Amino acid sequence: MNRPEWLLLALAASLCTAPLQAQTTDQREGADRQGAELLREADRQAADPLVSPVQRIERRPQGMDQLPRTTDLPSIDGADHRLEDPQHNAAHEQLRRRFPAAYADGVSALAGADRPSAREISNSLHAQDTEIENERGASDFLWQWGQFIDHDIDLTDGADPAELAPIAVPSGDPWFDPESSSTAFINLNRSIYDVDTGLGAGNPRQQINEISGWLDGSMVYGSDDTRASTLRSFSDGRLATSDGELLPFNTTGLSNAGGTSDQLFLAGDVRANEQIGLTAMHTLFVREHNWWAARIQQEQPRLSDEQIYQQARAMVTAEIQAITYREFLPVLLGDEAIAPYRGYDRSVDARISNSFSSAAYRLGHSMLSPTLRRLGPDNQTIDSGDLALRDAFFSPQRLSEGGIEALLRGLAAQRCQELDVYVIDDVRNFLFGAPGSGGFDLASLNIQRGRDHGLPSYVAVRRALRLPPIRRFEDINRDPQIRDRLAATYQSVEQIDLWSGLLAEAHVRGAMVGPTMQRLLADQFAAIRDGDRFYFEARMDRRQLDTIRSTRLSDIIRRNSEIDTELDDDVFVVDDTEGGDGA
Repeated sequence: MNRPEWLLLALAASLCTAPLQAQTTDQREGADRQGAELLREADRQAADPLVSPVQRIERRPQGMDQLPRTTDLPSIDGADHRLEDPQHNAAHEQLRRRFPAAYADGVSALAGADRPSAREISNSLHAQDTEIENERGASDFLWQWGQFIDHDIDLTDGADPAELAPIAVPSGDPWFDPESSSTAFINLNRSIYDVDTGLGAGNPRQQINEISGWLDGSMVYGSDDTRASTLRSFSDGRLATSDGELLPFNTTGLSNAGGTSDQLFLAGDVRANEQIGLTAMHTLFVREHNWWAARIQQEQPRLSDEQIYQQARAMVTAEIQAITYREFLPVLLGDEAIAPYRGYDRSVDARISNSFSSAAYRLGHSMLSPTLRRLGPDNQTIDSGDLALRDAFFSPQRLSEGGIEALLRGLAAQRCQELDVYVIDDVRNFLFGAPGSGGFDLASLNIQRGRDHGLPSYVAVRRALRLPPIRRFEDINRDPQIRDRLAATYQSVEQIDLWSGLLAEAHVRGAMVGPTMQRLLADQFAAIRDGDRFYFEARMDRRQLDTIRSTRLSDIIRRNSEIDTELDDDVFVVDDTEGGDGA
């Protein structure tokens, strides 16, 4: 197997008895250039770089079904979770249209024709001048876990052939139009959709979810048989790894964000290389699968590779579900936001809703920290230093600087940014590169994507949910700065884009979100739990349930890394009472 140069250097360094020395400036800048070059190469190799201008996902034809299929086990593509409707919430099905489409022409034209450009809104409403840590004490693991499971339940990339919906940039924009050309724009391709929709009145365009919409570990195992097979070793039930128990490399050229380069890792979801903290999470859960495979084989040595694989997959999926509902969501939504589990309910519409995937669950973009902490066993910054988020995109080579351990310690040690209307510059001006050199504005992309999908306005969604009416900007948030920014951006509350309005809401007591956001998120997470006959509490025996319920994310980290007692049991909340520079 060809090994990237950065991996060979990392393995050589790991054999040295002396500690790793701090990187030189030239070495750090070389790593940055390597990430940028991967994206440029992806653009050169793409059949049409405008299809996926942001994530550079080059779709590849999928092979025929290769894996055993039975309704007794969860399928790879999410089918058969509901026997009465086998394709319910499966890969390549329509997103649920929970609220009536609000296309400008009622069919497919972008919504919001009477609103300011998405970049104008980003500059006026979402620009963040200083760091604002969250008051609840939530760690960076909150947004990192949120991203990890988001990539388990939804993916909607660009239409092919491309259907451009460029975002106009205001003249003189200091980042995207410094020369005041008045012709600058940010590229965006409209989303993939069901070609049998958007054909006329009464048949509005409906976008596609390209992966399984269940919380079923698809970001670890894949949502199609070709990918799932490639990720397996077919020996002792284990998943494939590369040297150092890292993810395997994409040597077969499967679809991948960042392009099909064999310098990038391969995981169940195409976005695993998007930023290095996410890569660390993928690595952790591949190791966790193999930890379970080894344990199962030891306890039941007569089982086949397939039997071990399926049992280990079931345990890992259950852990992901339990961590989500028992650790992650209570911090985000509050303890009482989702009702206790009452059993499988086949009447629930569990499909991922358009308003969830294209607006509400993009909340994590507000919580991102501008710096990824990288800490050693003493919770002090490693010699290679912390990492600016803008330098962490599509940079798997950064794992040679402290391994996944430094990143996981850092995620647990730093408070994330407040979940509010503000978005840091690292993703508002420097997403995947500098402006003019491939960079994007994530806030603008989110706003424009909502319009592309025909999402109704924030106020319209509140009406549909029968929440108290919004008549004035101060009804959304009494904070004078947020109120004034809203008033300076939109002519009336009726114009407010859904994503922007959700972030602007004052928080519900005991939660990190406002009432509309809380409702949309709680309803969706309850639906994919209650409507899934394979949800772990619906199918596991008492011994398995006790094991899953007693396992925390911190347990999984400790048994699959060099991390020990320096990590708190609850990694989602920072303990500011302890010493060190990890806070």
